[in-house]
Amino acid sequence: MRLTLRTNLAMRTLMHCAVRAPDSLRTADVARACNASFHHVAQVVNQLEGAGFLHTSRGRGGGIALARPAESIRVGTVVRLFEADLPFAECRDADRNTCPLCFDCRLKGMLSEGLDAFYATLDRYTVHDLVRDNAGLAQIFAPDAATATGPVHAG
Repeated sequence: MRLTLRTNLAMRTLMHCAVRAPDSLRTADVARACNASFHHVAQVVNQLEGAGFLHTSRGRGGGIALARPAESIRVGTVVRLFEADLPFAECRDADRNTCPLCFDCRLKGMLSEGLDAFYATLDRYTVHDLVRDNAGLAQIFAPDAATATGPVHAG
């Protein structure tokens, strides 16, 4: 299993906002701190705002911030939001499944069981769990650290 770039950026963005709460951040600062392109982070921020995880404001003094407490944002919920459109295996995609083994294959059931266990584990944790007492992360996301990091990659 491999998380998509968007899922990874979503978690990084939420962690950054949680570390810096209640302050607002600029999307460019998140991109720089996460070594990601502004464009990718902006797309993720838009999706996180639409799902109610972030609050955004434009103009002078604007930025992004958590829309709810970090303690209430479940990691599994965020991962599902970004991974839901990508079926784990062909047989789990009713619209594009061409596997001739689908109805008699036991692997589909095992994969479903494993995926359910994966999400059950992620559902036990919140964004707060990721940032609480994490001095290294706080240092990376410190206001002065965002300007000290190297160039942002276009990735």
